[in-house]
Amino acid sequence: MNEFRIPMPARYAINLSLMIIFLIVGNQIMTSGMLTRAQGSIVIEVGIFIILAVSLNIAAGYLGQLPLGHAGFMAVGAYSAAIFWRSGLLPEVPSIVVGIIVAGIMAAIFGVVIGIPALRLKGDYIAIMTLGFGEMIRVVIINLPNITGGTPGLMNIPRHTNFLLLYSCVIITCIIIHMMMKSRHGRAILSIRENEIAAEACGIKTTYYKVMAFSLAAFFAGVAGAFYAGTLGMLVPGPFDFMKSINVLVMVVLGGMGSMLGSIVAATVLTALPLIMQGLNQFRLIIYALMLIIVMIFKPSGLMGTYDFSLSHLLEKAGGRLFNKNKKGGVA
Repeated sequence: MNEFRIPMPARYAINLSLMIIFLIVGNQIMTSGMLTRAQGSIVIEVGIFIILAVSLNIAAGYLGQLPLGHAGFMAVGAYSAAIFWRSGLLPEVPSIVVGIIVAGIMAAIFGVVIGIPALRLKGDYIAIMTLGFGEMIRVVIINLPNITGGTPGLMNIPRHTNFLLLYSCVIITCIIIHMMMKSRHGRAILSIRENEIAAEACGIKTTYYKVMAFSLAAFFAGVAGAFYAGTLGMLVPGPFDFMKSINVLVMVVLGGMGSMLGSIVAATVLTALPLIMQGLNQFRLIIYALMLIIVMIFKPSGLMGTYDFSLSHLLEKAGGRLFNKNKKGGVA
């Protein structure tokens, strides 16, 4: 039986073309005034939460741990980028890129520092320790007013976030995570999730891969924090409480633990939901809770389970059916 296959260069060309079209069309819609200010802010917020959700999915979905300190890494990245941008050390364009990288690196450093002791624990103990870390970061921010602005907040942050920059970073984040999980490092991480004792017995350095996954998740959380700072133009410690971490974890669980597509879909739906239900203010939280309950009852593995979307595979299936149909028609 002949199978229809798309050559690898053609796959890359198709995916790259669709990404470029998405960025161009999306940027045109955002800059043309077709969306209201509220709708535009929701689009930006969706992009930030997609980065947060797919990054947390590394630790919660692929690695199988339960971290609850993602808001802390986001806060580290947000304040690091904001302080760097306010310093004015570089011209605007390189300053934007360097600020985002600095935010990610600072968050990753904290990820390593917290991850080494935290990931020696298991289950609920990791959740408690990372939750404590997130609250500790918020308290430190409050008590360093000369650096972070304290409770009143850090003002006059350059508003560098825009659709093109944010969603380019969303695409890069998804590509990096996808490539890592398809590599031997990704397979090692998945093996730890399935059976840590067996993985260690096979020679996999479990502590190393745990810390690597945790720090990579923290890096992208810091990047999301940088975009958050560049969106608001000011930062206060309040939004970085443990509820922010819970919200991101809900997105990962609702979308499917270990499914990048699920995290993207859940982050989009749960972020856009408040705008969709603007006329149902008194019932909004009830509807939100009911949706979560219904999904968990009828689809406990999440909306997508562990499924990851592949455009190339869909095109190959469609092409294979067409090829077989034409072949049968020719034989007939």
